[in-house]
Amino acid sequence: MTTAIEKQFWFVVGSQHLYGEEALAEVKANAQKMTDALNQSGLLPYPLVLQDLAVSADKITSIMKEVNYRDEVAGIITWMHTFSPAKMWIRGTKMLQKPLLHLATQYNESIPWATIDMDFMNLNQAAHGDREYGFINARLNKQNKVVVGYWERPEVQQQIADWMDVAVAYNESFGIKVARFGDNMRNVGVTEGDKVEAQIQFGWTVDYYGIGDLVEYVNAVTEPEIDQLMAEYAELYEFDYGSNSQESWEASVRVQAGYEIAIKRFLDEKGYSAFTSNFEDLHGMKQLPGLAVQRLMAQGYGFAGEGDWKTAALDRLMKIMSHNQNTGFMEDYTYEMAAGQEAILQSHMLEVDPSLASSKPKVVVSPLGIGDREDPARLVFDGKAGDGVVVSMMDHGTHYKLLINEVTAFEPTEPAPHLPVARVLWTVKPNFQDGIKAWIENGGGHHTVVSLNLTTDQIVSYAKLVNLEYVVIK
Repeated sequence: MTTAIEKQFWFVVGSQHLYGEEALAEVKANAQKMTDALNQSGLLPYPLVLQDLAVSADKITSIMKEVNYRDEVAGIITWMHTFSPAKMWIRGTKMLQKPLLHLATQYNESIPWATIDMDFMNLNQAAHGDREYGFINARLNKQNKVVVGYWERPEVQQQIADWMDVAVAYNESFGIKVARFGDNMRNVGVTEGDKVEAQIQFGWTVDYYGIGDLVEYVNAVTEPEIDQLMAEYAELYEFDYGSNSQESWEASVRVQAGYEIAIKRFLDEKGYSAFTSNFEDLHGMKQLPGLAVQRLMAQGYGFAGEGDWKTAALDRLMKIMSHNQNTGFMEDYTYEMAAGQEAILQSHMLEVDPSLASSKPKVVVSPLGIGDREDPARLVFDGKAGDGVVVSMMDHGTHYKLLINEVTAFEPTEPAPHLPVARVLWTVKPNFQDGIKAWIENGGGHHTVVSLNLTTDQIVSYAKLVNLEYVVIK
């Protein structure tokens, strides 16, 4: 559900009437060539649309009003081709309610020393315009992104692309709705939080539903619907019967298939893009949803266990940002402390996101020591390798705080034949001792969202957009 977001970004080029219409025509022509080339680069995830030149306060204000109004416009990218007096930008920029990227570049890569004259100098004043424009954004505390470099270089285009993903996630954040099936796990501190403040600051709507509301949907699922989903499971996964009879194994998996259909139907009908469950609140349910939750996370729904709605919303946000690639809910479990091999084993009682799977997952049915229900089915796999970020959202009573740790995940080399859940292993930066110490001292939670596709810079860019305190451990 994260692949169909249709957004665009507006390219707004700063100039002024001082240098005449001929100069402005050249500015517009250069801007159009840049727009076309950036769109054709293959690196930008969303199209760039050139706007009228920003040559007056009225024009700039008009553009910003339109940006705010147009839902399909996720943000703007500005470029100062010439010197653009920044007082013209004040009202429009103050009104802008969407993300802003200042591209500090110029049309020509090098100075043409053999031909350079004052006409060239007047027309190509990016270095001059960048300072004037940058000052006013800093004065207005706009928290805009600044990307510096020649616009044709892939590394510059990639920085723009990364920011575009953040900007789209920021806009979509105001539409994130979390359905809580049951309340928070009893006696756990990290799952609590101020829902009103979260809606004010992040745009997240969080609603409670008694488990009976979901059970009604579960009871309405038909056997032919489950048959169809079971056939899909057979194509995607290995079936591991273990010590179970095939009949009992299939019965357990069919329960989870029914849960998947019911939860998805509930969420879609009511407009929710994230949800939580709680093993202490399963009245009317035969199993704790496991395989069902994993399947829904793979489709792009945000999730966290034990009623942790903050992490569920964060999961959905980061899935949007990463296009649902290699990103999911996670929980710290146990340490590897052998000298030179220090790492942290990540897992959960059932719900590990299969977008992180390094190989074809197996469907396993095994007892669960909590919840006092039937043995649930789940997907078991080993996690992928790669560099990434792990993120935790905490409510400190007076404010929210985001903790970001850079990690390196690696595929396990030792088998774990008696572990009936998926596992992900990673090392933390700057090292095991200092990384874990900093996480604990900053109050980082045991529920997190990890992404092997996103960067620290992207998470920080989002935090700045919503005025969220953050700490980076790297």
